[in-house]
Amino acid sequence: MPDLLPTTVVGSYTQPDWLVDRENLRGRLPPRIRAKEMWRIPERFLEAAQDDATLVAIRDLERAGIDIISDGEIRRESYSNRFATALDGIDIDKHGTAIDRTGHANPVPRIAGPIRRTRPVEVRDVQFLRANTDRRIKITIPGPFTMTQQAQNDHYKDDEAAAMDYAAAVNAEIKDLFKAGADVVQLDEPYMQARPDKAKGYAVKAINRAVEGCRGLGTTAVHLCFGYAHIVHDRPSTGYSFLPELEAAHVDQVSIEAAQPNLDLAVLKSLPSKTIILGVIDNGDATIETAETVAARIRKALAVVSAERIVVAPDCGMKYMPRDIAFGKLRAMVDGARIVRRELGRG
Repeated sequence: MPDLLPTTVVGSYTQPDWLVDRENLRGRLPPRIRAKEMWRIPERFLEAAQDDATLVAIRDLERAGIDIISDGEIRRESYSNRFATALDGIDIDKHGTAIDRTGHANPVPRIAGPIRRTRPVEVRDVQFLRANTDRRIKITIPGPFTMTQQAQNDHYKDDEAAAMDYAAAVNAEIKDLFKAGADVVQLDEPYMQARPDKAKGYAVKAINRAVEGCRGLGTTAVHLCFGYAHIVHDRPSTGYSFLPELEAAHVDQVSIEAAQPNLDLAVLKSLPSKTIILGVIDNGDATIETAETVAARIRKALAVVSAERIVVAPDCGMKYMPRDIAFGKLRAMVDGARIVRRELGRG
């Protein structure tokens, strides 16, 4: 892996048409409860099929030249529901309702009792990924604030209390994910951007509980975004409504979208202790960037953040993209990072 401007992915990669009903996937809000109808494979064959599709994703990420790869989140119906529905205290038979960040009502997990993690959820995913690549690997997990916002709370006195129990569950999972071989564990927290006023109340506190005792086990990251480009088309011109606050989060890296929103990168000055996972691929545009376009986006960040503190990535996950476009964009990203490394004398 290069010692400067390594490349990574945010998490999800394209799931093949033979595995998921992509029309079902694209025609709905990302599911918060289980959505087994999305899978084309009978349940008794599903795990084996997901393993095969995960191998395809791993090889694509390797062929594209990505330095720190994920498993593509191939086994997931959405970035959050696989973990969020596996916890004790969640009624999976009688779901609740919550307003999505798009303003629509969405079926969500219903918190009916104390939230507890009683078993590993993503450990096998990491073990499978570790066994099938010699690259550095990352795994993502929904963050405690976002899971709280994507649930109907019928048990706790307030959302902060729920978030702290979610955080304890995430903390136990993170430690097992590092033990299983993960190099990077990333918390996905898009709702910090969607609901900044609530986030300012307790999101950083919950994140810090989630990563408590993890220093030295591996690299921790938090990702926040404006939502999947397929679902949320507009990015505010004013940029992130919750970002400087993450300087107080006990994570190593902060992952942001910068390409599609054309983010004013001066805001990164407010995160002097963090490595920035810099989004340089616009997931809202089906056009495959040139390597030079990617290089220009990286150079823009270098005016604010040193190259030693930048990891190069797409804006967000690539779940909704056609595979050929996703792969082409990743190749361009790798080539663009290589251009800038050469310019810095580290190529």
